[in-house]
Amino acid sequence: METKTIDVKDLLLGKRVDVYLSEVLDFTRSHIKKMCDEGNLLVNGLPSKSNKIIKNGDVITLSVPENKCLDVVPEDIPLNIIYQDDDLAVIDKPQGLTVHAGNGTHGSTLVNALLFHLDKLSGINGVIRPGIVHRIDKNTSGLLVVAKNDKSHVALAKQLEDKTCKRIYVALLEGNLKNDSGRVATDIGRNPNDRTKMAVVERGKNAVTDYKVLKRYEGYTLCEFSLKTGRTHQIRVHAKYLGHPVVGDKEYGYKNQKFKLEGQLLHAKTLTFIHPSTNKAVTFESNIPAHFQSVLNKLKEI
Repeated sequence: METKTIDVKDLLLGKRVDVYLSEVLDFTRSHIKKMCDEGNLLVNGLPSKSNKIIKNGDVITLSVPENKCLDVVPEDIPLNIIYQDDDLAVIDKPQGLTVHAGNGTHGSTLVNALLFHLDKLSGINGVIRPGIVHRIDKNTSGLLVVAKNDKSHVALAKQLEDKTCKRIYVALLEGNLKNDSGRVATDIGRNPNDRTKMAVVERGKNAVTDYKVLKRYEGYTLCEFSLKTGRTHQIRVHAKYLGHPVVGDKEYGYKNQKFKLEGQLLHAKTLTFIHPSTNKAVTFESNIPAHFQSVLNKLKEI
């Protein structure tokens, strides 16, 4: 285990220890919080929580566990890698592929495929989620970026945290939206009646989604969604909140579905971020997949 000692200085005001460490070390705030929860962070010799306010003269001691050898098995799962370099890869994930192990899923995930197809992945998220900077749901298709080294991981995660990473989705909604565009701003948290689901609740986490109608069909609306925050199931919850859930959504949508679908018609089609090495904005696009387009072909425009 590596020990890092930092003498706090040159602070104009007090600052949370996790924020400070994410600025001076190559770790994300979530990774620092994990180390705090495991008892690996001391401030002035005393165990510290990640939200402790520090000041000039404080001494921070961080014990960094060694990266364990990856014990997730590589699997030869077909993967559409639309771009990669030494720092990152952009994946066009198919519907039905879980991003990483958890909740009863122990194999045949995107991570298993990444370990087979890529030569290296960042280790910040440990042995279960190497390289994973952000996620999309199992039955949501589309783009996500994975990090090949820790420096890139930290840079990409910071963009997500600072909301400078642009993510645009397209979804087919039940019914016809009243407005051609708008913004949904609510708090989202665990559904008190079903902890496996999310819901609009009081005192949840702030969630903001912009939407724009692309096409109107008889009984359906094709919409574009732009995420301003990144809460779990955010678009699906906000679509339900609007009274127009995503077609095919078994958790948040209508009980009786007209089309025989494996999951929701929600696709991450555009991803824009600043490349960690070049510091230039890059944008990637993904076409609506065949299973989604086949439903659109059956609808009548209005």
